[in-house]
Amino acid sequence: MSVTDENTTVVIVGSGVAGLALGNFLLRSGIDCVVLERHSREYVEQRQRAGVIDPRAARMFREWGLEDRVLDGAPFAPVLNFRVDGETWPFRYVTDDHVDGRFCPQQVLVRNLIDVFVSDGGDLRFEAEDVELEDLTGPRPQVRYRDSTGVTRTITCDFIAGCDGDHGVSRASIPDNVLTRQSHEYGYAWLTVLADAPANHQSMMAIHDRGFAGQFARGPQASRFYLQCPLDTAVEEWTDDRIWEEIEARFGEPVTAKGPITSKTLVPLRSVVYDPMSYGRLYLLGDAAHIVPPMSAKGMNLALHDADVFATAVLKQVKEQDAGPLEAYSATCLKHVWNYQAYAAWFTDLMHDAGDVSYHGKFRRSLARAEFERLYDSETANRLFGEFLTGLN
Repeated sequence: MSVTDENTTVVIVGSGVAGLALGNFLLRSGIDCVVLERHSREYVEQRQRAGVIDPRAARMFREWGLEDRVLDGAPFAPVLNFRVDGETWPFRYVTDDHVDGRFCPQQVLVRNLIDVFVSDGGDLRFEAEDVELEDLTGPRPQVRYRDSTGVTRTITCDFIAGCDGDHGVSRASIPDNVLTRQSHEYGYAWLTVLADAPANHQSMMAIHDRGFAGQFARGPQASRFYLQCPLDTAVEEWTDDRIWEEIEARFGEPVTAKGPITSKTLVPLRSVVYDPMSYGRLYLLGDAAHIVPPMSAKGMNLALHDADVFATAVLKQVKEQDAGPLEAYSATCLKHVWNYQAYAAWFTDLMHDAGDVSYHGKFRRSLARAEFERLYDSETANRLFGEFLTGLN
């Protein structure tokens, strides 16, 4: 059975951070939209992903009137904690009073965005299978999908927001000869580990000749750890004992409480950008259009920036019949994306080259150490770094 009599202004494919933020922005502005998600609500809300909301993104939620409803946790202090060869190097960066960034795991933000969207009357449809996008260059494209009861439905709309990630149907619906893909592989991976263990520190990053390590609190009784490792590493090689041994070696201090390790995942570090970020009436947001290495903590913030730009552009079109911002959507976002890809590549190389010489050698290690120390010695270098960390560059 097929149902074809649905109409809306925007169909949002994907209920990650970009899709849910966009849905809330449009709903608050009186723009009707439908959010389609392939997975169940339980699956989406339990997806474990790290996240830092920078001050620019926090200000964005404030401007849309959502700050108090979706952001959890107190603002964090403008200090990064480093361990360099086992010695603590606290780093206070210049913020010009932009200090309202938050440590906020993505699943927490996602749950909050879902609650607000649904409670405000938003149309969010989980378990939407076999999504197909049609007539993307026509005046009113269509989105066809099979709902949780097995009924095939078709929604006609004005715009489609592709927020379904790197492997979603949205980008795959664009002809191959339209998009240019630019990418960079960093040559190493992170073993990401979630453990039921209180963190020694709220956050800490280690530079060590055995490789980079990171530790971030995930609530009072859990921590997420990151360990630099070769691309050909198998997760099975990393026993719990080996993980704890490596964490203690790279941080140069004992782990106070070693609870059960609940997940281990290998993440190759890479940067990817697709250009343009639109095709006809389909617009790509978040990981569907770009990926940054997790070292930068900018993936979620770039997705939120896309949602902000697109929502504002749709409002201009619908309320004022001004198509200019939508026509400029890709160029506007890509300028921001490339600026932060440059930052992400620099910071990633700096933190990894300064430690393990087996990837890029002793010369690059010495260069990276000099750059790292410059952050402490130069007010100008400190200020530029602070602008990127706060998302205000």
